[in-house]
Amino acid sequence: MSQMTYETVLSKLGENGVRTITLNRPDSLNAMNRGLIDDVARAFEDANTDPETRVIIFTGAGKAFCAGDDRREHVHPETEGEARDLVNAIQRATHAITLGPKPVVGAINGWAVGGGFEWAINCDFPIWGRSARAFFPEVSLNLFVTGAVTALLPALVGLNKAREMLFFGKRYDAAELHEVGVAWRVVDDADLMAEASTVANDLANLPELSVRAMKRVLNSVATSDMHRALQLETDATVAGFLDPKTTELLSAF
Repeated sequence: MSQMTYETVLSKLGENGVRTITLNRPDSLNAMNRGLIDDVARAFEDANTDPETRVIIFTGAGKAFCAGDDRREHVHPETEGEARDLVNAIQRATHAITLGPKPVVGAINGWAVGGGFEWAINCDFPIWGRSARAFFPEVSLNLFVTGAVTALLPALVGLNKAREMLFFGKRYDAAELHEVGVAWRVVDDADLMAEASTVANDLANLPELSVRAMKRVLNSVATSDMHRALQLETDATVAGFLDPKTTELLSAF
């Protein structure tokens, strides 16, 4: 399946089994609406079951990787069922990225905010452009993070730094993220895709069975509570959506 078609995501298989999945809402800085969330989940699920795909590069078209929730298209859930459906869709995407069998090389360009920052952290080998920036606004909006970052981020940066990043919503540049271990590598913006392609091809040239096993075992051991984190995050985010204070804060954001 060399070409897979989605409304808001591009998925293209290149040489050596390297597939590039690109968030494709550049006019909105690839901000997350429900269509994008569902397309990301489907694109990764399809890539993970495609026998021709060995490695996935994950990036964003235009000036940003993903600028978080699309405020212009935000539809606030009015019931618990609506809220849970939305959050489950977000967690479905993380499940496909993080727990899928194929390694994911992130090419993180521009802003990675909220859910976009989570997707960057979900990548196995996150390479950040030098001008890239990221932060978590969720707590300031009376919401909660998703993407299993409550398990993944402390494993990367330690519990104290994770607390800082998640509670206070500070903005970090790529150099700071590399220093604390969130960014695996930082390269000049112009070299970002070339570096991601080199790493992806190095992975594609390794034996497929051992690569998949290594991803599976490392994630299972390093973040043994990932499944529990996904469920607890879902419950906390649903509660946040249903609190009237959240609507007030989102309106002012």
